[in-house]
Amino acid sequence: MKIKELFSGETDNTFIQFFRYLFVGGFAFVVDYGTLMLLVEVFGFNAKLAAVVAFILGLIVNYILSTLWIFKNSKIGNRLAEFAAFAVIGVIGLGINELIIWLFDDVIAPRKPLDFIPEDKYYLIGKLVSTAVVFIWNFAARKFIIFNKNSTSEEEPK
Repeated sequence: MKIKELFSGETDNTFIQFFRYLFVGGFAFVVDYGTLMLLVEVFGFNAKLAAVVAFILGLIVNYILSTLWIFKNSKIGNRLAEFAAFAVIGVIGLGINELIIWLFDDVIAPRKPLDFIPEDKYYLIGKLVSTAVVFIWNFAARKFIIFNKNSTSEEEPK
């Protein structure tokens, strides 16, 4: 495998797609996490409400970049339906995200198991944990439910 293949050209190789998804997911995470911190720390939003808004922005960024760079072969012929399926998978991820943030913010934080972390900052640790879990869920579900190398005819050589 050439380095160039990791970054350019269409591919159905799961390893290359996962590699690219690390970048796309990383950028979407920066949008998501940055929005979360901005809304909570600067504008005083409730952490769980801010997490929903941040997650939606991250979802939109993820969809756009995923369809441009990672997944080209969709089982779904209609872009709107494809985005809806992408979003449903994202909403399940949002549920996982919210559950983990709730656990850290409302269940773990009041017990203060780590004295060096202020109680009002446990939501950030929850966000880091949820990011890893949701990342794996999103890639696997989108790869195998929506985007599949067998969904369209083989690519024409360039």
